[in-house]
Amino acid sequence: MADHINHDANFGFEANAYTVEHDLHQRKGSKARGFSLTGREKTMEEGDHHSADELLEAMGYKAELVRTRSTLQVVFMSFVLASIPYGLATTLYYPLVGGGPVNIIWGWVTVSLIILCVAASLGEITSVFPTAGGVYYQTFMLAPPSYRKIASWICGWSFVVGNITITLAVNFGTTLFFVACINVFESSPGVGILEGTTWQVFLIFVAITLLCNLVSALANKWLPWLDTFAIFWTFAGVIAIVVCTLVIAKNGRHSAKYVFTEFDPSNSGWTPGWSFCVGLLHAAYATSSTGMIISMCEEVEKPATQVPKAMVATIIINTLGGLLFLIPLVFVLPNQAELAALVSGQPTPTILKSAIGSSGGTIGLLIPLLVLALFCGIGCTTATSRCLWAFSRDGAIPGSKWWSQVNLKLDVPLNAMMLSMAVQIILGVIYFGSTAAFNAFSGVGVICLTLSYAVPIAVSLAQGRKAIAHGPFNLGVLGYVCNVIAIAWSLLAIPLFCMPTSIPATATSVNYASAVFFAFVVISSAWYFIWGKKNYAGPPTHEDDILTAARRASVRHQEVLAK
Repeated sequence: MADHINHDANFGFEANAYTVEHDLHQRKGSKARGFSLTGREKTMEEGDHHSADELLEAMGYKAELVRTRSTLQVVFMSFVLASIPYGLATTLYYPLVGGGPVNIIWGWVTVSLIILCVAASLGEITSVFPTAGGVYYQTFMLAPPSYRKIASWICGWSFVVGNITITLAVNFGTTLFFVACINVFESSPGVGILEGTTWQVFLIFVAITLLCNLVSALANKWLPWLDTFAIFWTFAGVIAIVVCTLVIAKNGRHSAKYVFTEFDPSNSGWTPGWSFCVGLLHAAYATSSTGMIISMCEEVEKPATQVPKAMVATIIINTLGGLLFLIPLVFVLPNQAELAALVSGQPTPTILKSAIGSSGGTIGLLIPLLVLALFCGIGCTTATSRCLWAFSRDGAIPGSKWWSQVNLKLDVPLNAMMLSMAVQIILGVIYFGSTAAFNAFSGVGVICLTLSYAVPIAVSLAQGRKAIAHGPFNLGVLGYVCNVIAIAWSLLAIPLFCMPTSIPATATSVNYASAVFFAFVVISSAWYFIWGKKNYAGPPTHEDDILTAARRASVRHQEVLAK
């Protein structure tokens, strides 16, 4: 492995290299907008690709994946990873128990503003280090030599576990949501047509997981177009839900005062303030995918600028889209206690049926959410496979040689994808022991991703943000504020989402996220001291190559402009 750079003496050269790439990327590529390219534009586009690949090679990696995604396509995939309104629909139980309307509306706004700070903070760092290794690589490059190995190890394992468990939560949430949607049709009053036994739920989950992996593996080149379609599909579905629920509103509508000020934490058993905080898992789950898009950097045309912009833009779009979806639902909200007592834990189908009044009309409004759920599962599967592949190529995962291979025919890290799928299915067996398994999956996913995002942000802030000072997405003083908010949120979120939704907790309702998270900490720590401390050197870094790549990019840019 190549010698590592002297980190403390070279805070600036990485940023300078990426500034060259940033200069190249200021040109507006017409291809992403559907127009034909002139010879000059094609040359510039090829230059963008070469520049990104050379900088990747300078960071120690060869380009193994094809760069096909434009700025809009990155935004669309980032949107699909969050999948508003699906992410909000499947976890609506949490704020309903936590406090009702205030928790639903203002909890969403609060978390969205916080996650905007997280996205901006990660965007600054990603603009300097745009690799599929993401936060793990960034942590290694930002941290001082004395603790960079252990810091990047912890961050990398957190990111991998977070990606896998949040993908598992998405697919398992889709399963539970599907069962609840089918049961808007009743065999008798209050009894759905699908019993939803443990075996039925598990087998549906396995089928959904297999489907997402098949599409992600076999249709990789079509995924950007699938993400684009998902945008229009989502907004059409949301508009249909908004119009139908508010116009029909069979059981009437609440007042605006109720929608924006009603707060009832009695269903949770927690004190009011803590009850509100526990209900924030709803919004945190929906926004937890913020940094997952970083794993796609090596398939993006201009990652240093496209990915940071996509992360921030997506949060803004999702915030508005989430309010557009949630506010109408709260206007027609049935009895809060009855919704909190639903065995399915999925109140959205019940809310829509109450407002529409017919099973057929309800399922018609739910179909767009179900299709979006599959899009979300496919997007998360894709991002997770890249994350696992990137961490494996630096030898941090047992069997790394196998998981770091790329299937050249499919142009995907197929082995890593299959490993992720196997782990998800094995963890899914937890459902046989507890119907609260979804709480554990979603909780540990949010916890691990939040931790992985916080590590590079905290390290960068501790180092005075020197390494990102000249990056193409530097926010200056505002960046400091965003960093502090992001770290404060992380310190709250990690213990918060280990809590049960309501108390007193039973064996079936306790939140097992803390147990899964503890197991992850033990396993990853043990592997580090058994093997990693001696053999793990972190990602390869090549100072001379980075500087050479920057000079070549500058020369190429001048040659193209001179033509």
